[in-house]
Amino acid sequence: MPTPDSAPRATPAAFIRAILGAYERQGRDPALALARAQIDPASLALPGAGVTAAQLELMAGRAMRELDDEALGWFSRRLPWGSYGLLARGSLTAPDLHTAMRRWFRHHGLLTDDVALSIEVEGEVARVRLRESGRINGDEDMREFCPVTLLRNAIGYSCWLADSRIALTEAWFPFPEPDHAGAYGLLFGCPVRFGAGDAGVAFDARYLALPVRRDEAAMREMLRNALPLIVLRYRRDRLLLRRAQALLATKPDLLANAEALAGALNLSVRSLHRQLAREGTTLQALKDEARKAEAIRLLDRSHRPVKQIAALTGFANEKSFARAFRGWTGVTPAAWRAGNRS
Repeated sequence: MPTPDSAPRATPAAFIRAILGAYERQGRDPALALARAQIDPASLALPGAGVTAAQLELMAGRAMRELDDEALGWFSRRLPWGSYGLLARGSLTAPDLHTAMRRWFRHHGLLTDDVALSIEVEGEVARVRLRESGRINGDEDMREFCPVTLLRNAIGYSCWLADSRIALTEAWFPFPEPDHAGAYGLLFGCPVRFGAGDAGVAFDARYLALPVRRDEAAMREMLRNALPLIVLRYRRDRLLLRRAQALLATKPDLLANAEALAGALNLSVRSLHRQLAREGTTLQALKDEARKAEAIRLLDRSHRPVKQIAALTGFANEKSFARAFRGWTGVTPAAWRAGNRS
């Protein structure tokens, strides 16, 4: 069985140092928490030091219980163990993710007014913003750890509610770029900028329409082991099909390039194939669907020669295009065009 420290050490050691700062402010000894997470405290000061996701999960979980503070000293008052469970229950009955997130953010303001969370929708983009209205406690490690963890908490819980990964398109933070900025790509899976006016993340607003899929039984089970929602990114993406279809429809050049399509979705090619399989389809099926739609559009709305349409839709020659088109529609491209223009 793998141990907590046997996985890649991609999580910044600064996050563990921030938790140690919470122990120090309460005058408590973190030795048991460090031992349980198999973390050598001397290693945390080494250049480029990091820990595994499992080590952060174990350390944070132990600290929250021992210090009876789920905020780990971020705010002007403690958030006793169970505070975030209350937030979760308050949004469980929401009909959709948008309503659930607004409730979660509003109720968070009842726990503390040191930070304010909000959600904004502008066109096709949704943005979750975190603004400091008081002062986050601690040194620069804590001032980094707090917004990073709060945003991952909010997004992780939202993913769980909708049973879907929320693919972020951007994240931003008010602090200067840290030495371990390279880890943020793994933490958020999107481009990240630093030195902003506040902290936040952006994503496709269509996720907000996803229904809440969890019930009280699922809530009780989740609360027994909630930290992975913060530490690990959710895998399943219920909008993946629609996002991939939209990209293929608007950017036909992606039809012949799986790497470019996967990159546009912030996924590896392997992950793209795996997630599509979970949704009961394949990349080839999506490509065929997009090629068919584009071919029909060009046949109906343009006077381009069939040979040119074949090339534009990613086929090597007119013959292979005609064979595929007959399979899709039962007629040749020429017959389709003639029938629709007669």
